[in-house]
Amino acid sequence: MTHRNRICAGLWCLLLALPAPAQQPVPPADRSELLLIVGAPGKAEYGQSFSTWADRWQRAAEQAGANVTVIGREAQPVNAGAVADRDAVLAAVTRNAAVNSREPLWIVFLGHGTFDQREARLNLRGPDLSASELAEACRPLQRPLTAVICASCSAPFLNALSGPGRCVVTATKDGNQLQYSRFGDYLSTAIAGLDGDIDRDGQTSLLEAWLFAARRTSDFYKTAGRLATEHSLLDDNGDQQGVRAEIFSGLKPSTQVKADKPIDGSLAAEMCLVLSPQERQLTAAQRQQREQLEAELNVVKQKKEQLSEADYLQQLETILLQLAQLYQTAEQQITPGTKP
Repeated sequence: MTHRNRICAGLWCLLLALPAPAQQPVPPADRSELLLIVGAPGKAEYGQSFSTWADRWQRAAEQAGANVTVIGREAQPVNAGAVADRDAVLAAVTRNAAVNSREPLWIVFLGHGTFDQREARLNLRGPDLSASELAEACRPLQRPLTAVICASCSAPFLNALSGPGRCVVTATKDGNQLQYSRFGDYLSTAIAGLDGDIDRDGQTSLLEAWLFAARRTSDFYKTAGRLATEHSLLDDNGDQQGVRAEIFSGLKPSTQVKADKPIDGSLAAEMCLVLSPQERQLTAAQRQQREQLEAELNVVKQKKEQLSEADYLQQLETILLQLAQLYQTAEQQITPGTKP
């Protein structure tokens, strides 16, 4: 049983002792936004792969009830005044800069990338999009950002986009891994399914999907007897460094890994595109509150040896009661007979 499931199981007895909250109207739900960018394929076989991966992301967004903007799949305009894919991407990001929301903007790129030792670019129909251009467009965002760059030479995008409250995934560990990237295939498979659901909570977080995809990518090269030409990175602590999947054991960094600062993974573990039915009962604000309370609970547990038994139990009870009230309020918000 996972840490969160153990907490939830212990809350039900507390719920019975709580007075029922007054019925409140359900506020309009914030929605995640998916900006799905399909790059120039080059060869037809790559185009078919990118299309298949894009189909999976679009189905995931539909399951999630997210708003979706797709660039690069529609027929390419031929008139002289048509908007290039690069400009359409920047315009879509700029529109999101005006949205103040707790729900994230997901920017997902499927395609090829290049790196000239100075700047990484995404290959689009028409002018390519550089890491610095995308980073500048994202700078004013007032909502969480999850950027998933499934492309060769994609690592410099991690350095450009990294920041507080942001998750960045790249298919490569540096800009010189320039061969065709297969990482996007496995990640698109994992993001909405449960094959990568390591903690068995009924949903696949970005961390779980990334671990699944990174390990399946590694398995591909081992099975084929080929030298691996891509090694994915994850950054979610804003330090522009990123980590590789190899350091993780389950959902946690291996105990053999020593670091003087928090290792990436905590924020990505909370980031899900397709939420379980139970999670959909919570608003974005309630999920944020739950995560804060769980963090406080972990702090108390770490101080157990420093506290008297009475103080320890009192602090646990205070936090658990707040969690119980949060879940009870969420249940009351769901109108009987409707889907969450």
